[in-house]
Amino acid sequence: MLRTLTIRDFVIVDAIELEFAHGFTVFTGETGAGKSILIDALQLALGGRGDASMVREGAAKADISAEFALTTSAASWLGFHEFPYDEGVALMRRVIDNAGRSKAWINGISATAAQLRELGEMLVDIHGQHAHQSLLKSDAQRALLDNQIALRDPDASQDVLGTAAAYKAWRALVRQREEFENDARNVLLERERLEWQVGELDKLAPKAGEWAEISNEHSRLSHAASLLEGAQEALQAISEADHPILSQLSSLNARLGKLVDVDSQLQAVLDCMEPARIQLQEAVYALNNYIDKVELDPDRLREVDARMEALHSAARKYRTTPEQLHEEHAALSAKLRQLADASDIEGLRKQEEKAKGAYLEVARRLSQRRAGAAVELGKGVTSAMQDLSMSGGSFVVALNEGEPGAHGLEQVEFLVAGHQGVAPRPLAKVASGGELARISLAIAVITANATATPTLIFDEVDTGIGGGVAEVVGRLLKRLGQQRQVLCVTHLPQVASQANQHFQVAKGTTGEGRTVSRIDVLDTRARVEEVARMLGGIEITETTRKHARELLAS
Repeated sequence: MLRTLTIRDFVIVDAIELEFAHGFTVFTGETGAGKSILIDALQLALGGRGDASMVREGAAKADISAEFALTTSAASWLGFHEFPYDEGVALMRRVIDNAGRSKAWINGISATAAQLRELGEMLVDIHGQHAHQSLLKSDAQRALLDNQIALRDPDASQDVLGTAAAYKAWRALVRQREEFENDARNVLLERERLEWQVGELDKLAPKAGEWAEISNEHSRLSHAASLLEGAQEALQAISEADHPILSQLSSLNARLGKLVDVDSQLQAVLDCMEPARIQLQEAVYALNNYIDKVELDPDRLREVDARMEALHSAARKYRTTPEQLHEEHAALSAKLRQLADASDIEGLRKQEEKAKGAYLEVARRLSQRRAGAAVELGKGVTSAMQDLSMSGGSFVVALNEGEPGAHGLEQVEFLVAGHQGVAPRPLAKVASGGELARISLAIAVITANATATPTLIFDEVDTGIGGGVAEVVGRLLKRLGQQRQVLCVTHLPQVASQANQHFQVAKGTTGEGRTVSRIDVLDTRARVEEVARMLGGIEITETTRKHARELLAS
């Protein structure tokens, strides 16, 4: 769950540090006071998009930190990505400077915004204030249902991804077959050209690393005479001349050895010269061995010359380097095999049919999973609608047969009946603004119950709701808060009165004339005043205070 949120120089927030508890927490305040700014700041810490406009005017940077207690999955993620988590917390920090540059950290280690998002999805689920509007879109309805499938069985999410991948593979073969049928002559010419090129390179048979090896051999063979002459000259000077260096050095060492007995200070000189004599002796052995191996082989030199010329000529022809000729050969061979497969129209049709079969298999499995999830979601939302003053109403997730596509074999459509005895119709056509908000909230509560995410945030999802329904909404959120941490930005006193923890967001002016947002944790007395303000507006009377006390007591 979310433990602390620290915000500095973000929009109109100067410096705020909040501590959160388990259960149901609400944020209230006047319109424009900055309630939703808190959610925006948290989203930034969770890897959301940021820019220079988020930095408070006159400040150098905005700095947001959020500390969470770790779940098992989040701890595993941190371990896999080599982030420390010894204290059982995830500290996610994001900084945006006034030039729009962004930096991020997880537990003090530099991270990317993508990593913040990936970890954040395991810790927080945010339901935005415009979530009910997205419910009108077919893509959002399908995504919500597929998310329910993944929550029921984590392995099932592979069917969603597998369907898209299988469809892509199938359609690629369809396009390949169509292109071949439309352009068979060009394919044939290209195949003949490749066959000639690959055949020529097959005869040459360039090998990986061959150019470096043959270049070294050529250098050695072409310089064999000078190498042999130089080695023999060195050997002559060291050990075979009339007065060889080795013999002279040995004599000097023997002479100095006798003189050491006279003056021990010469021992240091002798200690330097004796290793030199030993090294010269080793050099004699090495030179003899080298001379025995160096051969003058003009025939082999001609062979190497011819091979180098052949490789160099082929490299020029194929516009590559001799070192990369082997890779070019492999690439052309692979392209020829691919084209050979593609030019086999019957073989291509068989591949296409096989890919289609693979797609239909995974797509039908996804359809079965969707059917089960649709029934469950429909029942859950219908039940919640009864509590939200839509008695007799029903919610249905319809799976309409459609053309095969990347998202499966059906179109997902949400249907709703506002009253008993009325046939369900598309959500976009029959739901009023208030009904849509209630249905959206019901879906949010049902789906939140199914998720393992420890912290749920509702940002003014109760818009368009009032009266007794608002009280029911508050009870639903409080009940949800018994299972996990729930944070809610609300303007409804009936919802605010149900909270276990209440923050008031207010906007004020500093001595320098700057507008800033502040947040206070409300005690029992202050909560009465805030709920009374929400009930009665600007003028708070004893009647509104009494009503506020009743709401809080209930």
